Amino acid sequence: MTQSSNRIFDELARFATDAAGAAQGVRREIETVVRSQFERLIKDMDVATREEVEVLREMVTAAREENEKLEARVKELEAKLSSTAGINPATP
Repeated sequence: MTQSSNRIFDELARFATDAAGAAQGVRREIETVVRSQFERLIKDMDVATREEVEVLREMVTAAREENEKLEARVKELEAKLSSTAGINPATP
């Protein structure tokens, strides 16, 4: 009886191992399908890549710095203009 009982347990253990291996295979297959579906969805949505966002961030930073420089220059020119206008009121 012990011989057949061990054989049954061995078969059950082999069956459980095979089932676990099959479950892992199914899990990997599902992950692959889900990943490909997400990639297709994102591609169809025309989402910007990280590299594109970084380039845009750099462009915005450069534009902001240029805007600040121009703003300072305009204020400087306005100050010169107003001081000139105060000295010579004959100019329109």
